Amino acid sequence: MKLKNIFKYLMLGFVALSLGSCSNNTDAEQLFDQTPTERLNAQKKELNDLLFTSEYGWKAVYFTDDTQLGGYTHLFKFLPGNKVEMASDFDSDTKTYTSDYDVVLGSTVSLLFDTYNRIHLLSDSNSYPTTALRGKGYLGDFQFLYYGQENGDIIFKSNRLVREVRFVKATAEDWADLSKNLITQQNLIGSSARPLFRSLDVNDGSKVMKYDFSFNVATRYVLAPSIDAGSSEVLSFGVGYTPTGIVISPAIEVAGQKLTTFLYNDTDGSFTATGTGGVTASIKYSNSPFVLTDDYKLLLDGNPQMVFGYIAANLYTAPTTSAYFKTLINKVNATLPANQQITRIQLYFNSPYGTYIEYRFAGGRPSIYHTVTTSENAANKTIVLTNDYWDNGVAIIAPPGYLAEIDAVFTNTAGLYVKKESFRITYSNTVYTFTSAASNFRITTYQL
Repeated sequence: MKLKNIFKYLMLGFVALSLGSCSNNTDAEQLFDQTPTERLNAQKKELNDLLFTSEYGWKAVYFTDDTQLGGYTHLFKFLPGNKVEMASDFDSDTKTYTSDYDVVLGSTVSLLFDTYNRIHLLSDSNSYPTTALRGKGYLGDFQFLYYGQENGDIIFKSNRLVREVRFVKATAEDWADLSKNLITQQNLIGSSARPLFRSLDVNDGSKVMKYDFSFNVATRYVLAPSIDAGSSEVLSFGVGYTPTGIVISPAIEVAGQKLTTFLYNDTDGSFTATGTGGVTASIKYSNSPFVLTDDYKLLLDGNPQMVFGYIAANLYTAPTTSAYFKTLINKVNATLPANQQITRIQLYFNSPYGTYIEYRFAGGRPSIYHTVTTSENAANKTIVLTNDYWDNGVAIIAPPGYLAEIDAVFTNTAGLYVKKESFRITYSNTVYTFTSAASNFRITTYQL
């Protein structure tokens, strides 16, 4: 190529770069033609206007921290004069309340609920679902940082933990049906007529992976360890209620699909999320444990002493304490003076005085002891307790009538499943559960 041609092309390239540079500078000038204050004020007006664009207000399922807590549905209807109507499914009170809000400027624009309403229940440090969250509440916020719009939703991030909170347009049905979320909560807890055991079955279209489903109603959180041989996988997620089922966070990812919405089937009590290509995740009931342990063998004759204690103050509300057990305890307490309720049930195995159940009471009422013998049902992996005699610590007595129903479960010939649990409750003591093989009875105990 001749030198003058090379020079010509170089000049053309230089001109093109120069023009591009001028264009970029113009864009930059347009981008920064507002001061930071002007840009924030524009965002403030944008958010203020957005809050009024939905006829029935907005709905947010607020997962404050989906590593340990579930989601809480809140409905907001913004009114002139910086007023807001609000309702939530935090507890049984789903009525609507009015309070104040503001759109405020700081380092960014934020929505602030500046007088008390339902959203503040999640940030109250004096109200907490577990001892680990003592003084922290439910890790919630009442100020949300504005991050713009997406497909008609308003995107915020919480001020405390900087987690996304999405406001979607609410409907009239959202307000009318909010109380149905509490029915869903009871369906997920399960009635005493349903079996105690549940699995989470995850189908990727070619095979099914099974997990032991455990739901904590206080935290609205699920732990589901795999029950497949050789697997140590544990699925965990928070739960939010809807009138027709549940939503979860984080999603369960199956074959590249993210499943978040489970629909309830009242016929069998299941909850199912459905993807494509045969992908599903289902919460299902079972009449027996998915994993039968040999933990009961430690309690048979000839082993060292082991003592287990149900302490009412700590374990009545444990997620593993069954509704049927509570029903039987409540029946016993209803027959006793108010100051002499059952405070403990302790199970002694292989003590110097034999194997026995101690029923301990408040108010100075003496304990009552039921001595039993033990045997095993090796096929079902249960320990069987058989009546020997009753005493009050001084003399043998007739079986007390008011303890007959609950004690009959302990001594049912089908026996008890025994499980050493992996979690702790309040104290560092190892937790064991004793579950009837014949009914929906499960007692939660500390190893003492």
